[in-house]
Amino acid sequence: MTLNHPIFTRWPARQPDRLQLFSLPTPNGVKVGIMLEETGLEYEPHRIDIMANENHDAAFLALNPNGKIPAIYDPDGPGGRPLALFESGAILIYLADKSGRFLSSDPNTRYETIQWLMWQMGGVGPMFGQVGFFNKFAGKDYEDKRPLDRYVRESARLLGVLDQRLADHEWVMGADYSIADISLLGWVRNLIGFYEARELVGFDNFLHVQTWFGRGLARPAVQRGLLVTATDEGGKP
Repeated sequence: MTLNHPIFTRWPARQPDRLQLFSLPTPNGVKVGIMLEETGLEYEPHRIDIMANENHDAAFLALNPNGKIPAIYDPDGPGGRPLALFESGAILIYLADKSGRFLSSDPNTRYETIQWLMWQMGGVGPMFGQVGFFNKFAGKDYEDKRPLDRYVRESARLLGVLDQRLADHEWVMGADYSIADISLLGWVRNLIGFYEARELVGFDNFLHVQTWFGRGLARPAVQRGLLVTATDEGGKP
């Protein structure tokens, strides 16, 4: 099989019959790695080095004109036709539908799960990311600390929303682990780890989030998924 897409002029497919993942282990990137490991779908990972601006390579922009990871190319998409897809939330929904896992077929539960996924994408991701910028990266040198304070307060509020939800739910959707959980794990992990904001947001006050987070990280597929595209060669370590 030969895959006919410009992305493969820069990142050739060694296993062209498999779903192709283009990513990096960022909070958004690990969502898809975890989902692929959880579902057991066969895939080939390609590391996109955003620090080397590979996400702005013309071949990558042909796959995702927004120049962000993750993105996928599925040679066996709907109806057997190839599908190129970007945006981590859209990819999670697609992979859930493709595998029949982690997104309920019951319409009410399905839309409620998507609701929590959109909450992560519209709130948790942007707010936690701003905390990371202002606390660890260039923003930490800004004399005006009001932006950091604003994003810290909002991140703590969002953690409170999640904590309340998890007070009587094992997972975000109850007894069933879903794409809502998968979308959040990497962001919580980065906030208290890589972004060094555990104390800033008072993470230890959110006991239900802590329990849920530990339960999520204990899943073998999550542990594997966090490492997908972690090597320079583009594959698993």
